[in-house]
Amino acid sequence: MDDKNYIDISLTLRSSFVYRIIPVHRLFELFEKKQNVLVKPKTWEDPFENFILQSKVKLSTGQLATLEVRDQIYGQCWTLHSASDAMWRIYSPNGNAVRIRSTIQALAESLGRACGSLSYIEAFIGRVKYLPNKRLIQYANDAFQTTTIPYSRMFAQTLLVKRPAFKHEREVRLLFFSSDADRAKDDLYAYEVDPHALINQIMVDPRLPLKATNALREEIKAKTAFRGPIKRSLLYATPPNLTIPF
Repeated sequence: MDDKNYIDISLTLRSSFVYRIIPVHRLFELFEKKQNVLVKPKTWEDPFENFILQSKVKLSTGQLATLEVRDQIYGQCWTLHSASDAMWRIYSPNGNAVRIRSTIQALAESLGRACGSLSYIEAFIGRVKYLPNKRLIQYANDAFQTTTIPYSRMFAQTLLVKRPAFKHEREVRLLFFSSDADRAKDDLYAYEVDPHALINQIMVDPRLPLKATNALREEIKAKTAFRGPIKRSLLYATPPNLTIPF
C-alpha cells in the first residue's frame, strides 16, 4: 500500500492496534469463510454517514446532479480504543460479542492485496475527524473545490468526518472504492483474508460470567483453531484489596 492510501495516518501510527467488537457468530464466519466483509455506508445508523456524496452537486452549468459514485464505496469501522465501557455496551448489548484486534497496517495490506494492481485507487484506510456541524457543512462544501476531476481518494475522505457526538469512538475506517460500478450492486463487499494473519487477539465481553467465558474460549478454539491469545476483558474486574492508611 502506498502512502496515499493512508489518510491522516502517520507512518508511526500504522503499527498501532485497532479493535472491533463483533457478534460471536460473525467471528466464526470470518474464520470459516476466510473473508473480511465491508458494507455500504447507507446501512449505518447515523443519517450523516455518506451525506456528502448523497448531496446534490451543482455543475458549472448551474444544473444539479447526483454523484453516482456514492454507491461504489464500502467501509468497515474499527477503533483505537483498547478499553471502552461505551463500546462494549453499544456493540455487545447482550454480552454475546467479542473484541478482535488487528493493526492498521495489517488491515490496509489485506485489502490492498485483494485489490491487486488497482489498490492505488480502490483501497484506503483513514482516521475519522469529528467536526461541529458548521465545520462539517463547510467541509462538505469544500470537498471537491480543489479539482475539476474528483478522484477516488477524495471520495474516500468524505467518509472520514463525523459529528462530535461520536468522538468517543476514535474510529479508523477501512474503505474500498469499487472502480467498476457493475461490481458495486451488492451492499456487501467480501474479500479473501487469512484470519490468523489479520487477527492477533480475541477478547471476550467483560460482563460474561467466568464459567461462560471459559466455555466460550473453548468453543472459539474448537471452531476457529485460533493460535493467538483469547482473553477476558478486565474492564469490570474487582479492584485489589487495599490497606489504606488513616
